Amino acid sequence: MTTKRHKPVPRFAICINTDDPDLLSPRMVYQVLPDESAAKSDYIRVIDNEGEDYLYPASYFVLVDLPQAAERALLRTATPAIRALLVGNSGDTIRNSGDTIRNP
Repeated sequence: MTTKRHKPVPRFAICINTDDPDLLSPRMVYQVLPDESAAKSDYIRVIDNEGEDYLYPASYFVLVDLPQAAERALLRTATPAIRALLVGNSGDTIRNSGDTIRNP
């Protein structure tokens, strides 16, 4: 029996708080990348205003469910570098960078 790898479902969050407005902007929608280890510590990995994926306190965000059309539009507008973070070479994996944490 083979296990089929599922493509990760895009997740998004709205920033509600920040200590560095150059990296995060309140009321802006951010792409969330899966990171189980970060979640255990109440952090969330997002692609910030610089186009980098970093860990931020989960309390800075509210996770939102968007209509598929909105998700597709947001993913289409991502830069090639950000799309590379979201979809690996095989088309079904997400790569996380090092565990750099932006502390509050």
